[in-house]
Amino acid sequence: MRFASLGSGSGGNALVLEVKQTRVLLDCGFGLRDMARRLARVDLAPEDLAGILVTHEHADHVGGVVKFARKYNLAVWLTQGTLSAIRPQCPNLPLTHVIDSHTRFAIGDVEIEPFPVPHDAREPAQYVLGNGAKRLGVLTDTGCATPHIEATLSGCDALVLECNHDVNLLRNGPYPPGLKKRVASRFGHLDNGAAANLLAKLDQSRLQHVIAAHLSRQNNTPALAQDALARAMNCVADWIGVADEEAGFAWRQVA
Repeated sequence: MRFASLGSGSGGNALVLEVKQTRVLLDCGFGLRDMARRLARVDLAPEDLAGILVTHEHADHVGGVVKFARKYNLAVWLTQGTLSAIRPQCPNLPLTHVIDSHTRFAIGDVEIEPFPVPHDAREPAQYVLGNGAKRLGVLTDTGCATPHIEATLSGCDALVLECNHDVNLLRNGPYPPGLKKRVASRFGHLDNGAAANLLAKLDQSRLQHVIAAHLSRQNNTPALAQDALARAMNCVADWIGVADEEAGFAWRQVA
């Protein structure tokens, strides 16, 4: 099993997981040509994908889904709330599967465990993806941790974890007051310290990879995110990966 990010940030998000011959795309926040370019960077073509999982309806996660799915005849899995939020675009989707955020399902060889998160969207979900033995947890776009989130992500073999902002940089940064309040709210985004606190509560014994994701360009730095997560892991900061908005990160193997 392996996974790679095609980009992670406010400008767009997409991640691909491969189990045997099944490759699933998690979110598609980039345009058609950009997605093809980003897939080629990890030696994939759109035709290699089995389908698209969607976390929620915000443009940086769903902006490219409809055109991409339609062009390449890909099925899309999403919650009823997310489907309702993008309903005007839905007739252009080839096939949609409505999921329950508490019910596991599979796409080919990929086993999927969705879980609900507190975020300012209609019915947001995040996912644990795996092959039955190994598990990749993905958590972005949540304003806070919950006991259910902690239980779901504990014992994963790899983790992609939101480190959206540094509290001080956000407080003193360029965002208007209303946006600062939204980002920092319980339905906004995880700051570095909150992400580290969550990580510290998890069973880390199986973790092979920890990646800081969804970093704000204005209100965070890779070094601040790495330092926060490294303290929670009791490891050197360089061991913590960072998902870049443009470059994402290359394939990572889960053995």
